[in-house]
Amino acid sequence: MKLSVDVISDVICPWCYIGKRRLEKAIVSLNDEHVVQVRWHAFQLNPMMPAEGISRREYRTRKFGSWERSKELDANVIAVGETEGIHFSFDTIDKTPNTVAAHRLIWVADQHGCQDAVGESLFRAYFIEGQDVGDHQTLVNIVAEAGLDRQAAEDMLISDEGQGVMTQGKELSERYRVDGVPFFIINQKIAISGAQQPESFQDAFTQITAAH
Repeated sequence: MKLSVDVISDVICPWCYIGKRRLEKAIVSLNDEHVVQVRWHAFQLNPMMPAEGISRREYRTRKFGSWERSKELDANVIAVGETEGIHFSFDTIDKTPNTVAAHRLIWVADQHGCQDAVGESLFRAYFIEGQDVGDHQTLVNIVAEAGLDRQAAEDMLISDEGQGVMTQGKELSERYRVDGVPFFIINQKIAISGAQQPESFQDAFTQITAAH
């Protein structure tokens, strides 16, 4: 049976990275008769972010009231990430970027059959390697290593192609009343909010398959 999972996320959301790992565990647990298609949709945590981004320390201090509080929250995410095999390295991140260009590349990667690999590489580049995923040349290098044709990536970024991805993501979010990510939609019938444990996805898969 074919199962679809639509994932609404942002590449600078650590819980989206954790949610990706937990979804993957649930998919691996399925037997071979099930085929799961995962498609990623854009959500911008910071829609008013300047194109050049801002200092992560400045952004987090403004958002959470103090740098100390930000570090406490980071420590919690680091601990959870370790349980999923993700080694978050927040100290290497200098900037909170604008993610529109990254979302456009994820969109074009879907057309080239490498969307999951590109998404994974963007998460890793930002959270583990501290790369600026708002910088166009950095983005091209990241996605090219993940399997997206370099010329296709460069051509898209200097064009208007994929500009509608943010509007499409917003419309999908509004349809399901999404106010935080990650958000997962299974076969357009069951919605899962947050980085739930693999069992939540497994239960959803079971409900869908049982109805057929």
